[in-house]
Amino acid sequence: MNTNPEITGTTKLCGVMGDPVGHSVSPAMHNAAFRALGLDYAYLPFRVRREDLPAALQGMRALNIRGLNVTIPHKVALLPLLDEIDTLALQIGAVNVLLNDCGRLSGYNTDAQGFLRMLTGNGVDPQGKNVVVLGAGGAARAISFALASRGASLTILNRTAAPAQACAADISRAFSLSIKVLDLNRESLAHALQQASLLVNATSVGMSPQADATPVDLELLGPNITVVDIVYNPYKSRLLKEAEQASARTINGLEMLVWQGALAFEIWTGGQPPLNVMRQAATAALKSYEK
Repeated sequence: MNTNPEITGTTKLCGVMGDPVGHSVSPAMHNAAFRALGLDYAYLPFRVRREDLPAALQGMRALNIRGLNVTIPHKVALLPLLDEIDTLALQIGAVNVLLNDCGRLSGYNTDAQGFLRMLTGNGVDPQGKNVVVLGAGGAARAISFALASRGASLTILNRTAAPAQACAADISRAFSLSIKVLDLNRESLAHALQQASLLVNATSVGMSPQADATPVDLELLGPNITVVDIVYNPYKSRLLKEAEQASARTINGLEMLVWQGALAFEIWTGGQPPLNVMRQAATAALKSYEK
């Protein structure tokens, strides 16, 4: 066990890859976990543009980077570039964790389980519930898959039809469910939310530095719905603030980040993650960003 926090020639490197990554609290969270367990690991953010994704994966191999978290906008695009994909990630059609084993890159999805851990930790059971999911990207795919696996009735809204229809088709095949797909606009939202008891924003709308944006008008929210926003920076997005004004129950996405990160930690290190350390470090980092 290495208790020396200095980076040396034996240090194993992990990180987060996306565009943007400046808002991420994952470096603080994972580095705190490594220090707590005395592991000779370090974690860095890597901004990677969409057109540079193939080169970035080659760099991961060449530099012997042990593992990466993957965030917007790469969770779906990197699938054909990997050597191996975990069964769950393949079913979901999105990857958020990479493991480098001697140059062989494997993809995993911990978003789905992380989302469910967040829900159950807040006493929310999606079984039999009408759920509205906003978005059809990598995170939305994982969340929709997780909700369907627990027996929720899903309506997916997205600004472009093709990704949402593809997501719905994949879920329908996996679970023999009928998934509604609507355009993400005010009229469709108003219609979908009439019967919904759970709303999940799985888009980046409202994420810092565009914290004044929201995907849902205040007038469409009410006390009979639980609103989940996977945006965790800012800690309380405009959507969640306005949901509280409408007397809705709200759940912030930081806990999903912690859980998916803990599961990634297990994949990279083979060890048990210090969950409370990770949660405290992520919260402290987020508060420092908001000052």
